[in-house]
Amino acid sequence: MLSTIKFDKKDAKVIAHRGLSSFETENTVAAFIVAGNHSYYGIETDVHKTKDGKFIITHDDDMKRISGDDLVVEETDFETLRNCKLYAVKAGVQDGDATVLSNKKRADLVPPSLGEYIEICKKYSKVAVLEIKNLMEREDVEKIIDIIGEMDYLDKTIFISFSIDNLIFVKEKNEDLVCQFLTYKQEILDEKMPTIIKYKMDLDIFYGLITKELVDKTHARGAKINAWTPGNIKEGERLASIGVDYITSNFLE
Repeated sequence: MLSTIKFDKKDAKVIAHRGLSSFETENTVAAFIVAGNHSYYGIETDVHKTKDGKFIITHDDDMKRISGDDLVVEETDFETLRNCKLYAVKAGVQDGDATVLSNKKRADLVPPSLGEYIEICKKYSKVAVLEIKNLMEREDVEKIIDIIGEMDYLDKTIFISFSIDNLIFVKEKNEDLVCQFLTYKQEILDEKMPTIIKYKMDLDIFYGLITKELVDKTHARGAKINAWTPGNIKEGERLASIGVDYITSNFLE
């Protein structure tokens, strides 16, 4: 039987990375539902804009790794992407940040819509941690906010992005929305810190960069810090012990 790995998380809230992606193919309804049936605080995922102006849930810029289909997400219409059948995972097998996919497809594994993801988070009372992929136009970020707002779930959504402009668009639409700036490079964090402070953003940092000093400085300005994605119990417990607010993981619970 598959099982998550329990660890001493102290006060940290744990977020399922791309759904519970060690159990089911990342960023699928199946992965979101299995995360919903565990004790996770939130479910993280990734959203792209499609060629026809809709929004689809998938991580990569193309579909090759997860489906074998040679399609660029943002150059393809929603229905074509929706019809891609995805590879199942080799359950429980990790390769760094991602799970390992098999060469077998399942008919039920397809890229979800943004609305389907939010519906599942809402059904299972999980915080939606939504990564806005690539730099979007302001109006597209605002459309994403409007979709979630129409579903009455903005107060349970955290917006994250490697593009600080995406997060500025969120904050300028509604300054009360929670945003976390994503990075894995110290020099980028240093460069963007004035903007992060100005717009009252939280941090979402690659776990290897996180120190007690960074945690304390973040808390001192009234912000929170999320660590992604520790690969073992030792790192998870180190992060919890130095006071991170969130830990995003493929299998730690």
